[in-house]
Amino acid sequence: MDLLNKSITELKALLDKGEITAYELNKFYLDRIKALDEKVESFLYINENVLEEAKLIDEKRKNGESLPEFAGIPIAIKDNMVTKGMPTTCASKILENFDSPYDATVVNMLKEKGFFIIGKLNMDEFAMGSSCENSFYKKTKNPWDLERVPGGSSGGSAASVAARLVPASLGSDTGGSIRQPASLCGVCGLKPTYGRVSRYGLVAFASSLDQIGPITTSAEDAALLLSVFGKHDEHDSTSADYPEKDYVSALTEDVKGMKVGIPKEFFGEGLQEDVKKRVEEAIDVIKGLGCEIKEISLPHTEYGIAVYYIIATAEASSNLARYDGVRYGFRAEADGLIGMYEKTRSIGFGDEVKRRIMLGTYVLSAGYYDAYYLKAQKVRTLIKNDFLNAFKEVDVILTPTSPTTAFKLGEKSGDPLQMYLSDIFTISLNLFGGCGISIPCGFDSNNLPVGLQLMGSYFEEEKILRLAYKYQEVTDFHKKIPQL
Repeated sequence: MDLLNKSITELKALLDKGEITAYELNKFYLDRIKALDEKVESFLYINENVLEEAKLIDEKRKNGESLPEFAGIPIAIKDNMVTKGMPTTCASKILENFDSPYDATVVNMLKEKGFFIIGKLNMDEFAMGSSCENSFYKKTKNPWDLERVPGGSSGGSAASVAARLVPASLGSDTGGSIRQPASLCGVCGLKPTYGRVSRYGLVAFASSLDQIGPITTSAEDAALLLSVFGKHDEHDSTSADYPEKDYVSALTEDVKGMKVGIPKEFFGEGLQEDVKKRVEEAIDVIKGLGCEIKEISLPHTEYGIAVYYIIATAEASSNLARYDGVRYGFRAEADGLIGMYEKTRSIGFGDEVKRRIMLGTYVLSAGYYDAYYLKAQKVRTLIKNDFLNAFKEVDVILTPTSPTTAFKLGEKSGDPLQMYLSDIFTISLNLFGGCGISIPCGFDSNNLPVGLQLMGSYFEEEKILRLAYKYQEVTDFHKKIPQL
């Protein structure tokens, strides 16, 4: 039985009908992880206990006991969401062997629906990076070309789904960390509206930007997972008390007459020719679905990177102050308290994390706060207004997800500015706080995936999911699997 292109709904149907057992399903994926992940290096922790859990589920199913809806379906989690009984390291030495006393809200919600957490996935340390090369433990490879990066920071989440080591995974998106790796790995990555999914138990990078979302093989599975955990959570003060929706049932509605905006600022200098061609071909397909294509402008886009790297680093500098070697995580031996702090943080944090802490501390310091941080917040408002004005004219905004396809390992690691520009098409949406999805729309001349980004206004996930679903009904790029 070919399980590799089965959706979560199809896997559920196989389990319900008894055509496959939960044990067989989880063993299939565990065997695949063991056989292929030594090449991809996407997992930091593999949960072998799922086989024992699967036996219990199979016994209950055999006895006709009622089970949660998705009982026995495996899913993997980016290693910045806390999981009780499994390590949560954020791919950093400073949290080596940290075992959380509780589960993140999203993990709880998945477990309540019967999903099995099959493992924890590699990432850029503390979600700071665009290539998955900043992990303390390993460098994840792109399954389409093992000499290239999978993108970041959710590189392990995207690579594991692309290689079909797991049917779906969770990532987090602060400046494009779900959508950019999804684009580079040829899978589907959804960043929900800020506040749509609880951040309780997500280790904070930049609290006004972070958002958890699914990485899947299809828009349908992304809609299904958002329906599972896109709910209000009283543990998270920024969680939106907004009506829950069944995103799957909304997929089948027509997209005829939907207005799709193409911002001219996203099709200029720095865009790889192959990427531009594939996105233009996708626009033609979407026009063929009956959508109305309209050129729009997001005039403050050029300031997005500068604004993001001031606000995100300022928030990171504040959030990462808690890692001091006193309460949990790694502690270096040194003379005196200050000596211990300094040595712990010097050894415990990687170069990129230190770079961002220093930058964030600088822009928040007396004498520089007004010139940098305050000004960045004002420009963030201008960027937000650009989107609000655009969404008065259109339903969805369409752009490339990444200016290039996957670059070579090590190609940009010596040049932080070049690395930061990898997120130029995704950052603005985080500053705005709306929703976005990246779906595969073809391949470049090196057979590397190209991603198409659809962006929506606040809590309008069903619009972007519906358009992504309709696009995937008439194309098959999301069904292509890399040969490992």
